[in-house]
Amino acid sequence: MRKITLFALITVALSLVAASFAVAQTTFKLKAAMNIGQETTRVKGAKAGAGGSFTATLDGTSLKWKLTFKNLSGSATAAHIHTAPRRVAGPVTIPLCAPCTSPVSGTTTLTAQQVTDLLAGKQYVNLHTTKNAAGEIRGQITKAPTKSK
Repeated sequence: MRKITLFALITVALSLVAASFAVAQTTFKLKAAMNIGQETTRVKGAKAGAGGSFTATLDGTSLKWKLTFKNLSGSATAAHIHTAPRRVAGPVTIPLCAPCTSPVSGTTTLTAQQVTDLLAGKQYVNLHTTKNAAGEIRGQITKAPTKSK
C-alpha cells in the first residue's frame, strides 16, 4: 500500500513539474493562411488567387509579425487583428498597418487578455481594401507546429 501511495505521489509531483514547464513557455510561433473564403461578408471584385499569410513570434507580450498578400481587388487600405472565432466578425483589437504594402512587418506589445485570446485561437487577421472595407481576405491565427530537437 505504501509503495502505491509513494508511486502516486511521485507521479503527481512529476506531472506538476512538467505542467509548470509548459506554462512557463512564453515564446510561441503563430500563423494564419488568409483567403476570401474565410470572410464573413460577400467579397466584391475578388481576383483569382487572392490571399496572403501572417506569421508571428509571440515572446511574452511582444508580438513580432510579418504579413504578405497578393491579387487583391485594389490597394490594401489597412490590416488588423480582430477578436472572434472562425466565421464570426469581431472588433479590431490590434492595428497592424494602414495603408499596407506586401510584405510588411512590425512589432507590437499586447495586453494579457490579447495574449490569452491569441493563444486560444480567438483572433484573426483581416486585410481591408476600398472595394471590401469590411475585409477582403481573412485568416484565423493558430499556433504553428514547433520542431523537435
